[in-house]
Amino acid sequence: MFYDEKLDRFQYIHLLPQMAQYMCFNQATVRQVAKRFDVSKSTVWSYMTRVLPETDPETYEEVRRILDINKSLRTTRGGLATQRKWRELKNNT
Repeated sequence: MFYDEKLDRFQYIHLLPQMAQYMCFNQATVRQVAKRFDVSKSTVWSYMTRVLPETDPETYEEVRRILDINKSLRTTRGGLATQRKWRELKNNT
């Protein structure tokens, strides 16, 4: 196990199993996990992709699958959010 100074691995390491479990159980996005555990999205992403494979490879496979699904849906979700925004603006004027 290595120590990465850029990613202060030990600051939130105690949350890693709970974050992974939450993501798997709820099919949650990185943003949802970050909000739930009050950490940044980059912290969640880094822990899930860099630390989890070393500490729990089996859980990492499930998390990786969810991350890939969410990444593929990202543009669709962004487009729907833009549609809602413009619809609300139009209805408010």
